[in-house]
Amino acid sequence: MIYVTGDKHGDFDDVFMFCLREKTTTNDILIVLGDAGINYFMDRRDNLLKDYLSQFPITFFCIHGNHEERPENIRTYKTKTFYAGIVYYEEKYPNILFAKDGDIYNFNNHKVLVIGGAYSVDKYYRLDMGYRWYSSEQPSIEVKNKVMEVLKSLNNKVDIILSHTCPYKYIPREMFLEGVDQSMVDNSTEYFLDEIEKNTKYNVWYCGHYHTDKKKDKMIFMFNNICKFK
Repeated sequence: MIYVTGDKHGDFDDVFMFCLREKTTTNDILIVLGDAGINYFMDRRDNLLKDYLSQFPITFFCIHGNHEERPENIRTYKTKTFYAGIVYYEEKYPNILFAKDGDIYNFNNHKVLVIGGAYSVDKYYRLDMGYRWYSSEQPSIEVKNKVMEVLKSLNNKVDIILSHTCPYKYIPREMFLEGVDQSMVDNSTEYFLDEIEKNTKYNVWYCGHYHTDKKKDKMIFMFNNICKFK
């Protein structure tokens, strides 16, 4: 079985209870739509979390968020093929996988496109406080070009899209944080996803980032909920 959920930011206790309740195994997959919090601190705190998650009876398939380093920038990660796409993993933690942006995965006989990353509205606060911030948080030009090329090769048609943030027109403005000057927010990733959404035929789109559980049109925002993947 394949499941999907939203941002965890290092807190997986509810996921553990879910696994016990559903009697999952590592043959089951949980898609985390970014900000898993697994590669945030880049020190032993991350390893403690990975040690904890390695005991879960489920396989994590994580999309890149904006509160974590990209696994391709961490020397301990290797790559392998997983459901027809490339994933990043560490040998010590075989049930913790990270998707590669722009790759197509075959889940439940569906073509699934992954587009991770987003801008951090708390970027300057984190920098001022000495907290971790990663310049690789948003998809690069190379990633965006790859996404466009992959979609072109598929005649701009996929079954499902997984992303961290959402297309600009679907931004849930009711979830904006107080005190954040929205005129200073870099929405370039959201505008890029707008173009993808406008020019791509798809059945459903899952995203996280905004810490809400809601559905609008074919766009499904995930946060606390854990649902079966369509």
